[in-house]
Amino acid sequence: MTIESHLAELEKRHQALEREIEDALSHPSSDDLSVTELKRRKLQLKEEIVRLKGTVH
Repeated sequence: MTIESHLAELEKRHQALEREIEDALSHPSSDDLSVTELKRRKLQLKEEIVRLKGTVH
């Protein structure tokens, strides 16, 4: 897998997590702990994306 394809996959996962977070926040019964976990995973993906983009350029 090339770095570019890996980046594309990470960005897809990042967008999917964003949608999942938005969905969870739109439901008042959502668990704060699970939303926090989703946000933590999203941040980890973002950090990985930034790190990989730094190696490409």
